[in-house]
Amino acid sequence: MAGLKAKARSNGIYYATGTLAGERIRKSLRTREKRQADELCALHEAKLWKRHSYGEKAVRTFEEAAVSYMEAGGEARFLQPLLRRFKGRLLGSITPEEVRQVARSIYPTGTGATLNRQGIVPTRAVITHAAGRGWCVPLAIGNFPVKKTLRIAVSREWIDAFVDRADDDQLPHLAAAVLFMWQTGARVSEAARILPEHVNLADRIILLERTKEGEWEECHITRELMIRLANLPQTEGKPLFGYSSRFGITLRMKAVCRRAGIDFVSPHQSGRHSYATNALAMGATVKEVMDGGRWKTARLVLETYAHSERAGRSIADRFDTELVQPKQQTAQPTGKKAK
Repeated sequence: MAGLKAKARSNGIYYATGTLAGERIRKSLRTREKRQADELCALHEAKLWKRHSYGEKAVRTFEEAAVSYMEAGGEARFLQPLLRRFKGRLLGSITPEEVRQVARSIYPTGTGATLNRQGIVPTRAVITHAAGRGWCVPLAIGNFPVKKTLRIAVSREWIDAFVDRADDDQLPHLAAAVLFMWQTGARVSEAARILPEHVNLADRIILLERTKEGEWEECHITRELMIRLANLPQTEGKPLFGYSSRFGITLRMKAVCRRAGIDFVSPHQSGRHSYATNALAMGATVKEVMDGGRWKTARLVLETYAHSERAGRSIADRFDTELVQPKQQTAQPTGKKAK
């Protein structure tokens, strides 16, 4: 059966050409050196025979899977250190426990959330993508335990203290940005991307760019915010709130909180988290909160934001006042029945 041979093209680059297992092969070896070309050609032939005999699982590497994953639109962030650790490794040789050990070694001081986000999740995504292409079997990689922290929604009093201080500091754009996030559930990155041309004050609508989905979504604002935006100095083509990144908003918020004498609360917690928690507390349904805050599923809203304070007492009070009706006492006759 014919094999592969290294042959130079007119430009001097060698190619591996020939027929192997009935398949016509022509692959660039990316070299002009005859000796190196012969070695690369032999390695490529051995790899193809291995694939022919044992399938894709026997030859596909983590690097190949990662490249394919990124070409398919996968997130490249956090992959570089993983590529260095799994260089040359066949997908079938990687075990779940090894993935966890690699995550620990790359981020020795990282929390469980960090190890999951930057180690487990990207590795799992690459291997799942490869499994979908038939290059390996899916790998069940367990997450590291994450300690849940209690997030408290900020109150109207906190917002008023922040906005008053920002106004006193002549930071009306920042005051409007924080009020906007608190009342709409918008992310800080979304707030930073809003331009004046995205705002329709007459209908009280702001268009939000969702970069992950490449879509635009309508965000409805309050009359209070509409009035504040109408009086806000604006320049077409420039960020509506005056900050081109989430970092600028966050840094300014810290300074204003310090001067206002209130605890700093992150933009996500004082905005998106507080929006959902406060809306549910005011009687909004989960569906209304999902649509208003642009969540895709109810699960996150229920698990993260649907806090129930004094639930036991509240239910007991409901039984007392609404559900249980006092039984009517009927008099039982005593003695002889009157004639």
